[in-house]
Amino acid sequence: MVQERNGHIMSLKEKAAYLKGLAEGLGLDSESKEGKLLSIIIDTLAEMAEEIEELNENALDIGEELDAISSDLADLEEFVYDDDFLDDDDYDDFMSFDDEDDDFSDYDEADDCDCGFCSGGNFSYEATCPSCGAEIAIDESDLMLESVRCRACGEELEFEFDNEDLNEEEED
Repeated sequence: MVQERNGHIMSLKEKAAYLKGLAEGLGLDSESKEGKLLSIIIDTLAEMAEEIEELNENALDIGEELDAISSDLADLEEFVYDDDFLDDDDYDDFMSFDDEDDDFSDYDEADDCDCGFCSGGNFSYEATCPSCGAEIAIDESDLMLESVRCRACGEELEFEFDNEDLNEEEED
């Protein structure tokens, strides 16, 4: 088997071409049974070598893409899980979990959250829970569901939504 030629390690394609050249140099009769067989084998080896080379190139490209995705994911993880994102007080408030009710009973999102959505930016309506008296912020998506769960006590508040009510308010 030819591994090296003139100090150069041959690729599979080069080896297949070398074999083809040897067969032609030997003057094999392509009309004989043996000549036809060897010719087909050498052509098949050349095709296989070309396919393998393409697969290797694709594998290298995929590896480079995977490295880029891995790097992007690391950047995203650093952003999302950054220790400075929540200070200790915010984290403690967020993680105050009441085991009996299985909810975040003493966490009031509107008071502690500064994301822009909870502190009045996008909510259209406020309601008072009839069970516990907590203020509940209701946005348009909650209206479409026709119910909302109180974050303080877990009571489900149901209401009817009429599209005309929303349209009238938008006109004002």
